[in-house]
Amino acid sequence: MPATIVVGLQWGDEGKGKTTDLLADSVSMVVRYQGGDNAGHTVVVGDAVFKLHLVPSGVLQPHITPVIGNGVVVNPRTLLREMDGLTERGIDTTRIRVSRNAHVIMPYHVALDGASETRLAGSGAGIGTTRRGIGPTYADRASRSGIRMGDLLDPAFLRTRLAQVLPERNRLLAENGEPVFEIDALVAEAAGWGERLRGQIVDTALLVQDALAAGEHVLLEGAQGTLLDIDHGSYPYVTSSNPTAGGACTGSGVGPRQIGSVIGVLKAYSTRVGSGPFPTELLDEVGRHLSVRGNEVGTTTGRQRRCGWLDTASLRHVVALNSVTSIMINKIDVLTGVPELRICTGYRVDGAPVRWPLTLGELERAEPVYEVFPGWEADLTKVRSERDLPPEAARYLDAVESHAGVPIEIVSVGPERTETFRRVPKGFPSGLPAGIA
Repeated sequence: MPATIVVGLQWGDEGKGKTTDLLADSVSMVVRYQGGDNAGHTVVVGDAVFKLHLVPSGVLQPHITPVIGNGVVVNPRTLLREMDGLTERGIDTTRIRVSRNAHVIMPYHVALDGASETRLAGSGAGIGTTRRGIGPTYADRASRSGIRMGDLLDPAFLRTRLAQVLPERNRLLAENGEPVFEIDALVAEAAGWGERLRGQIVDTALLVQDALAAGEHVLLEGAQGTLLDIDHGSYPYVTSSNPTAGGACTGSGVGPRQIGSVIGVLKAYSTRVGSGPFPTELLDEVGRHLSVRGNEVGTTTGRQRRCGWLDTASLRHVVALNSVTSIMINKIDVLTGVPELRICTGYRVDGAPVRWPLTLGELERAEPVYEVFPGWEADLTKVRSERDLPPEAARYLDAVESHAGVPIEIVSVGPERTETFRRVPKGFPSGLPAGIA
């Protein structure tokens, strides 16, 4: 069976963890393909809330093999702490597999990230990173000076690699007034990580290929969203990897022709964390309503998310960029009580209409063009069928689907796994993989 990709269509925080959990019954393997512990997935099962940062959402299903792919940067401290927490809650973490080619976030990466962000913020040029060492680790990967998970299994080789790269990292830290790192302590700690994970660090590309060859359904799970992609997002206010469908292939070891469907995850309004332009941002009572009712706080950082109207101008481009076949829309219940709703359908820059994508300068000057819709007062959290939606909510979904150009087939009306229903697309064939109920 071909693989399925779950990809975020906005600035992250779209609800990809719930999407993955919802599809889990038909899946035998879930592969996280990029990012690090700078992102988080929240999954609600009954009264239990799981906040996952590195471990794929599939770990909550006992029949699934959760895989951390080669495109992920791994902080072993975070991973082991997360695994220990899951074990304490009765979740089997021995099934987790970690790519031996995934790069390690070393303590000096975290220190360098914090020092850089502090320096930039002081000059008003801060990117708003999570200070988790993600960027410096990807930079070391690109410069071929990184440490990989497989290196943790060979302390002698690990020492040789650290002896080559640590002096330069310590020099940069010292220049920024930060403490430096001692090689013996680093080798000892990193080798300890390797011993704890020895049975779980493998060639995950082979693992995934074997599963596909056996006809198993593999799901590729990204972190962040397409508008934060380092190539296609609002650069430089982006992440350091490719959360797009293309990144799923390179970050997991899957070929493009092995992909059967791409499920795009969309929030019914827009949110963004950290710095960067946000043309549809709402700084009024409606924005506060979305923030409070939607509990818009970052899973990983605890930072308040900025809220705004849904942007279909960027959505159309993102759908094409990812070859999206179907959409799951989350948090439409949060819009209840807003008298008048708006959808951004385009932009004007200096009075002239423009198409997405825009340059950073254009985004900062962009004026959204809106389509206006009546709101509704009905509580949607008990809705389990499209026919039970208020007509205003149904019209809103129809409009989003029309602008996206692909079917909206799954609608979420709350955080719980059961607070979801299937929707019949209007004028589009189904784009969901076979076997999805």
